[in-house]
Amino acid sequence: MTTFQFLMRLITFRPLLYAVNALSWTIIYLIPIVPGLITQQFFDSLTGEDTLKVGTWGIIALLLAASLARVAMIYVGCITDVQFRFRVAMILRRNLLGHVLKQPGARAIPVSPGEAISYFRDDVDQTEEAVSWSVDVFGLACFAAVSSYILLKIDVQMTLLVFVPLILVVTVAQLATSRLQKYRAASRESTARVTGAISEMFSNVQAIQVAGAEDRVIARFRSFNDDRRKTMLKDKLLGETLDAVFTNSVNLGIGLILLLAGTKMRGGEFTVGDFSLFVYYLTFVTQVISNVGKFMTYFKQMNVAMKRMLELLQGASAKVLVMKDALPLRKGSDAAVKQEKGANVREPLHTLEVTGLSYRFPDTGRGIEDIRLQLRGGSFTVVTGAIGSGKTTLVRTLLGLLPKDEGTIAWNGKPVEDPGTFFTPVHSAYSAQIPRLYSDTLRNNILLGHHEGGGALDRAVHDSVMEYDIAHLHQGLETVVGPRGVKLSGGQMQRAAAARMLVREAELYVFDDVSSALDVETEQKMWERLFEGRGNATCLVVSHRRAALAHADHIIVMKDGRIENEGTVDELLASSETFRELWYGESASQ
Repeated sequence: MTTFQFLMRLITFRPLLYAVNALSWTIIYLIPIVPGLITQQFFDSLTGEDTLKVGTWGIIALLLAASLARVAMIYVGCITDVQFRFRVAMILRRNLLGHVLKQPGARAIPVSPGEAISYFRDDVDQTEEAVSWSVDVFGLACFAAVSSYILLKIDVQMTLLVFVPLILVVTVAQLATSRLQKYRAASRESTARVTGAISEMFSNVQAIQVAGAEDRVIARFRSFNDDRRKTMLKDKLLGETLDAVFTNSVNLGIGLILLLAGTKMRGGEFTVGDFSLFVYYLTFVTQVISNVGKFMTYFKQMNVAMKRMLELLQGASAKVLVMKDALPLRKGSDAAVKQEKGANVREPLHTLEVTGLSYRFPDTGRGIEDIRLQLRGGSFTVVTGAIGSGKTTLVRTLLGLLPKDEGTIAWNGKPVEDPGTFFTPVHSAYSAQIPRLYSDTLRNNILLGHHEGGGALDRAVHDSVMEYDIAHLHQGLETVVGPRGVKLSGGQMQRAAAARMLVREAELYVFDDVSSALDVETEQKMWERLFEGRGNATCLVVSHRRAALAHADHIIVMKDGRIENEGTVDELLASSETFRELWYGESASQ
């Protein structure tokens, strides 16, 4: 997709709103035509050459009316412009984020979270700016056409001199295109590195302190900032230089007009009113030249922004950026209601069948191969095996967090075409191996926007054995846990993640080694409470701990990415050497 096609797709995102916005600003830019003509008549009236016989006060009244009309239209134009440009920004960010969220967790974004922020912020803002300025260029082009017609009727030679600077501006802008794109790309990349470095420093404060690497990290950050300063200075300097050229090139036209006007007025070819009309229109011609130049600058910069956003799409078509899905901007809107209803469709789990499921990591070739398993509704299935056997890869591929290479997944006999979308509440809830908590209250970390009505939160806290911990926290559920939950112990973080999963009342609960940091007694309580309070729930648990294995209806033993054996504890103790090593090794460690 070319930059022009990209621009047109965004313009036609809301064609009616864009048309109203373009019409509003076209009228705004055309209204000054009228005061110019009135001013011409006023000065001609001083010499008795006017054709509009309304008197001085009549002319003043007409000028006031034109000014008030322009103010009113500017008010309307600001509303339509804000409505359109922010819808453009929202659809771009929504499509970018939607694509990222649909990607498998292992490759959701190709850059650090800090760098990704600059894509969502700076590049979207740059694109929005270019789309918004396209309206101004259209309105100014209309003004240029009408004013040119009026001025040509007065004097062809002087009219051509007015628009000579516009030709110069276009030429300069075209010559500066490649360098402008180069500087803008370098500026964006350096800003992304700085943002990414800030994110990494905040995320790894403890590691930096332990290694005594504060000075080295700061020096690295300072070098990134120096590079950003240089690239942004070049980008800003070139942009300001072009702006200066766009604006000051008009002075050449003004000087030529002043030189010619005196000669023509002495020869009687030019009236005082004609002179005033030329001078009046030159103020707006300056805007035409300057704004056309700015639009060309923004258009070239939008090309850089589009390419950067395409990097975030990782090979997906540029059409993803401009998909015209509805934006649920108001509570209760059709789109919002549709999404809410779609998210609440629950289908009870009777059987979950997995056939030939395979995934290999591109870099190492390791993964899972030909996984075949079946979960019955209400069962408690444990996936176990040595470190690196593929347990976590299995559940992540099943849930769509990793893109399966082969295999089928069926929920109650119906194929699951998009696991990443399907295996979310209310169908499934997942607790990852490494809990991810936010610097927010414990309550908000558990709920993450979910409603807490009907005692769901209290039940989740109880089933995850957190009530004792919460009672001894200074502010209970309102305690702020700090970045990544640093104020909680490892076991508390795991149980908070388990509570976050359990509060969602799903058909299938997937625990990925969620009890590794728990003591034996706490883990035993958690599984017992889960069975007592959620007897109909289906659980898929990754664990090598005896407490989980002892509660299992069915155990799957993984080795080298394949299912080596499966059965009950007694069956596996009799038939699987791998399982016996895990079972007795766990017993010895306890």
